[in-house]
Amino acid sequence: MLTFDRVPTCASIQNTTHPNFHAKRMAPPSKRKICSSFSFLILSIFHLYTSTSALTDTISRVQSLSGSTTVVSKEGNFELGFFSPGNTGNLYVGIWFRTTSKKAVIWVANRDNPVTSATSPELKISGDGNLVLLNKFGEPKWSSNGTWNKPRKSIVAVLLDNGNLILRDQGNSSDVIWQSFDHPTDTILSGQGFGINKITGEYQDRVSWKDPEDPAPGPFSNHVDLIRLNQYVSLWNQSKVYWQSGNWTGQAFTSIPGMPLNTEYNYVFINNSHQLKFIYTTKDVSIITRMVLTVNGQLQRHIWSNKSEEWIVQWSLPAALCDVYSVCGPFGVCKTGFDEKCYCLPGFRPVSSRSWDLGAWNQGCVRKTDISCVDSNKHNGQQEKHAFLKIANIKVPGNPMQLNVQSEEECRSICLNNCICTAYAHQHECIVWNSELRDLKQLPDGNVDAIDIYVRLAASDLEVQYNEHKTHHMRLIAVLGSTFVALCVFGAIIWTFRKRNATQKAFSNDDSLILYSYSFLQHCTKNFSDKLGQGSFGSVYKGSLPNSQMIAVKKLQGMRQGEKQFQTEVRALGRIHHTNLVCLKGFCLRGAERLLVLDWYTRFQVILGVAKGLHYLHEECHECIIHCDIKPENVLVDADFSPKVADFGLAKLMDRNFSRALTTMRGTIGYLAPEWIAGLPITSKADVYSYGMMLFEIISGKRNTELMESKTIKYFPVWAAVRISNGDISEVFDHRMHDTNVQELERACKVACWCIQDNEAHRPTMQQIVHILQGTRDVGLPPIPAFLQNLVEEYDPASYS
Repeated sequence: MLTFDRVPTCASIQNTTHPNFHAKRMAPPSKRKICSSFSFLILSIFHLYTSTSALTDTISRVQSLSGSTTVVSKEGNFELGFFSPGNTGNLYVGIWFRTTSKKAVIWVANRDNPVTSATSPELKISGDGNLVLLNKFGEPKWSSNGTWNKPRKSIVAVLLDNGNLILRDQGNSSDVIWQSFDHPTDTILSGQGFGINKITGEYQDRVSWKDPEDPAPGPFSNHVDLIRLNQYVSLWNQSKVYWQSGNWTGQAFTSIPGMPLNTEYNYVFINNSHQLKFIYTTKDVSIITRMVLTVNGQLQRHIWSNKSEEWIVQWSLPAALCDVYSVCGPFGVCKTGFDEKCYCLPGFRPVSSRSWDLGAWNQGCVRKTDISCVDSNKHNGQQEKHAFLKIANIKVPGNPMQLNVQSEEECRSICLNNCICTAYAHQHECIVWNSELRDLKQLPDGNVDAIDIYVRLAASDLEVQYNEHKTHHMRLIAVLGSTFVALCVFGAIIWTFRKRNATQKAFSNDDSLILYSYSFLQHCTKNFSDKLGQGSFGSVYKGSLPNSQMIAVKKLQGMRQGEKQFQTEVRALGRIHHTNLVCLKGFCLRGAERLLVLDWYTRFQVILGVAKGLHYLHEECHECIIHCDIKPENVLVDADFSPKVADFGLAKLMDRNFSRALTTMRGTIGYLAPEWIAGLPITSKADVYSYGMMLFEIISGKRNTELMESKTIKYFPVWAAVRISNGDISEVFDHRMHDTNVQELERACKVACWCIQDNEAHRPTMQQIVHILQGTRDVGLPPIPAFLQNLVEEYDPASYS
């Protein structure tokens, strides 16, 4: 609550009444005047108290903050007060967003020195002008620790609408003597500078929370690179750098995705003799955003969604959780891939089960059974007390020691006889670890960086692991064996019935699709006689329905696709209705025959229409639909030259709860994104890459790959990327076109080059592409994609024309 050191005199008290104040009996006349005056005094003080304890943005010398009362910024954007995360019972002074339904604390005063409600803490301005947190005994638990040359008597604390808590002179709003923006915890807000004072050497350092319910400093930090001064770094334990922002180019940091493309923010990087500071601001003041160093060491930008009432993560740096050094702590393993998470090595348990359950793994794991050097092994034929457990496909942990040992058995023996040796590995050489195992990563099978390591355990723990594995294996065999016969009998009974009726039932409630018979489509296409073209997974035939509507029938071949998956994707495609997408009219299933019936159109396409169609597929359908085969041949136009994206034979559905999908490579060589070729999980950015390759061909009127008269092959994207990165687009486009809009052409050229960036995070979304092409969003000059860099020197740009 807000309390006061003094109250006004009786002369200033006005005659007021209060609806909840009632006299039980009438006082004697001699006392009535005194009681009445005293009552009015109490009521007036109560009235003054309730009016002044209303929400305000200022704490003065005569006020203090305690209990559940808060200070609110002038426009109501931020709130300052006491909060207690989780069920810990600890109290902290913090600032949080007030306009979001989910509290997000952006600054904590006493993060490493919590208080409790039992100590009746209060926040006030001390005699020396500092903001201090005191317990009921007057002991300081936190202080702003500001220093100034002259005494300050009229200091106030003000919470600004940008989330900054300042100490300033009451009569001079520009005389700021201390501010919370100079002392961040784990969050940076829009308009908050973040850098270093070159004169004093002081710098802002973001430090992660220990876990989601403990704001105490965690092991991860982020600040300006104190050596290079033109980039920011993230560190573990203030010593191990695991992420760098890349150099400032004048527009962006090279390793932060989307900065050159993003027009929602203004970026300023100040570097002079006095200071170095990076500031970002939102162009739209209604956007609620924050940049947070998470408990797991990732730097993330969060944006509040009023629609879903959730904080949406725009990006994470590093993008992969397992790229954060020691994210799982000692003896914790980070499982790489789509579902990144930590687990303890067998024979180990989490140091803090509470933090582990909250998803904060950095404290790591400890042994279930402690081992000591005294009984590391027994001689004279007695069984050794320690043994080694093989952990397969692990990335080499940090701080290894290499030994000149030939055989694996000798390597094992050396580690076993050294009581401080925690693990060993033998892959062409002997490697041992004599300390905690950190930065362990579980890699996929076949990864060239993966090795097998052998971790030292107490023999009893190893036996437990073996028995658990054996018991689980036997139970699995018993369950499988007992159910196999029943499943076979049951399956044989219902197989015929289900096979006969599955398709009709699957689509019984979908009036938009028609189940055609194979013979009907044979008749419509004159036995598939008029072949229009052929793609990677089938041929397209011309036909007409009885009502004379022209159709195109795609006969899928070579697709390893189950019937259930086929039906699911057909149903989703049947619900697509967009002016730039070909509509699916019906389908046919006959054994291995898979046919998609599409509206049939001809001619060329329009760049913007295709972008709108793909944006609809990616972001506006119930499920994200990745087309997987964007190329000029799969874009049709109607009589009005309205483009229609066609050929959904290879389309992949992806649930919006997942960010990427691992699927069989599909599409056309020359338009495939690098992640396809590398066998990695894909996202809708694979379509963006193909769109960029197609865009090059549309702009130039040439195929991307051409055989020259000299019998050499010229790859147009190399030549075009160099021209575009140099800002020269005059020779990129097809000169047979007339009345070219130079601004639209320039935007399209830049988009094409951004679309084919190696890192999918650097490619724009289709929504961003639509905005850029429409001219409602700016776009910077793109870099030459890394996969083209090696080809640049081999090509003579003047020879490609």
